[in-house]
Amino acid sequence: MPRVDFQEILRKALDDLPGTFREALQNLAVVVEDWPADWLLDELGIPEDDTLYGFYHGVPLPERSVSLSGNLPDKISIYRGPLEEDFPDPAELRRQIRLTLLHEIGHYFGMDEEELSRLGYE
Repeated sequence: MPRVDFQEILRKALDDLPGTFREALQNLAVVVEDWPADWLLDELGIPEDDTLYGFYHGVPLPERSVSLSGNLPDKISIYRGPLEEDFPDPAELRRQIRLTLLHEIGHYFGMDEEELSRLGYE
């Protein structure tokens, strides 16, 4: 799928968020990257036969303090290569992009993997 189409699916997923959540996403960049960096996979202990679809880079809202003001934006990376490889069906790819985005937004709001799993955002 062309990168511009992938970005449009992601943009639509962001636009479809309830207004309350969109408004709460302050100082946060959402970007499309081709693949997760090898150093990141190593740092997270991701096995060679596994990958990431997305990653939240930053300090979750509940952990922030006044001393963190003025920092660069937090970032959510959505990894196009693994998503397109694992979800060749366009409808399933759209669903997984949305799910990945919601998962990473959950981390931004301070949720851990267990909480996200309970909510169905594994």
